[in-house]
Formats: sequence, C-alpha cells, structure tokens
Amino acid sequence: MRIIEAIDYEHMSSLAARFLIDKISTNPELVLGLATGGTPRGTYKRLIEDHRMNGTSYKEITTYNLDEYVGFSPDNPNSYHTFMSENLFSELDIQKNNIHLPNGVALDLVEECKAYEERIEKTGGIDIQLLGMGSNGHIGFNEPGTSFEANTHLVELTQSTREANARFFNHIDDVPHEAITMGIATIMRSREILLLVSGETKRSALKELLSGDVRESFPASVLNRHPHVTIIADQKAL
Repeated sequence: MRIIEAIDYEHMSSLAARFLIDKISTNPELVLGLATGGTPRGTYKRLIEDHRMNGTSYKEITTYNLDEYVGFSPDNPNSYHTFMSENLFSELDIQKNNIHLPNGVALDLVEECKAYEERIEKTGGIDIQLLGMGSNGHIGFNEPGTSFEANTHLVELTQSTREANARFFNHIDDVPHEAITMGIATIMRSREILLLVSGETKRSALKELLSGDVRESFPASVLNRHPHVTIIADQKAL
C-alpha cells in the first residue's frame, strides 16, 4: 500500500488526475472503474482540462461505474448516469458503448447484478478502480457487515450514507433507500486500486484503514489485502 500526501483537496485531485493520465498514456485501452460523489469530482475536472489542452484520448477506454440508485432511470437528474455524463463523459471523446453503469430500473434487479458482473468479466476485468471511502468505511455502497466475498449486488443504504448523500438532493426523503453496487470481491479483482481521501471527516476512517486490522465491519479494511493500492490523501485527512 502506497500513500501519497496531498496539501489539500485541489492538490489531491491534481495528483489523482496525473496518476490516471499517466496510466492512460501507457495503455490507451485501459478498463477503468469509476466512482461518483464529491471526492472524485475535482479529479474528473482535471481529466477534462487535460483532454482539452493536451488531447489525451479516451476513444479506446472502457469504464464501469461502481453503483447506481435503484429506481432511478439514466435520465433522472440525480442518477449516477447523469452525474457521470455531466462531470466527465460529455466532455471526453469516449465512445458511449464503452460506458457502463448498473441499470437501476431493470425489471429484474438481481439478474441485472449478475449481468453487470458478467460484463466486467467479459471485458477482461478492471485495470484501475477509483474509490472514495465513507466515514463508516464503506467502499462503493458496500456498507459495514458486507461480506468480502460479495459480487455485484443489491444493497440497502444505511441512514448515515443517505444523510451524507442528501447534499445532492432537495431533501433527505428524496434519497433512495437501495442501490446496485459492485461487491467487495468485484472491487478486489481490480488489478490496481486508487483510493482518494479528503477532509477531516475522513480522518478517523483513514486511520482505521491504515491500522491494518481487516474486518467486515469496516469494509475498506479489505484493501490491506490487495497487492496494488495507492492512497492519495490530503493533510486534513491525514
């Protein structure tokens, strides 16, 4: 596990973008696992800036997002489909058929989880998975107590996670109670993992992760078992 210290959120975002750009330059056919939320937004902004200024191409890049809310169609303003389009995809030259997110309005959600897992495997797996981490240690929407053996699955969101995501909605009552998420086993099959941690609210969680104590009650702790993890954390989180 490699730890890179950033001065602040902006610096963390710049370092994360440079990390990904260097990887893409080396292998323009990378399969990227992507995350949503406030943490990666600055990274995506810098990827767009680099694409505009330096022409880094995403034509052969394939992406798989970690999760999507159940009940939200891709055109829902609060869906992760919309988030990714507005914050990254619409500004890149990535091909639409190379973009993958779970379908939160699938008729059979259990089957959708299986199909999503199969699509990842058929592609050859994820080369680099970008992650954030919740204050309770969740990665993706894998809440405390999630089995380390779980593949892509349906999950009921905890109240703390719904409250943390309420800032993206008009009211907490608008935040869904369920989501489809890549499982911990899915994440761990990624060849490399990039974890971004920012702010004082994540300091306790990062300290817990770095303690090396691996347990299902703190999902992110499983990253201690992965051979290729890079953590970029700002000074407030450290």
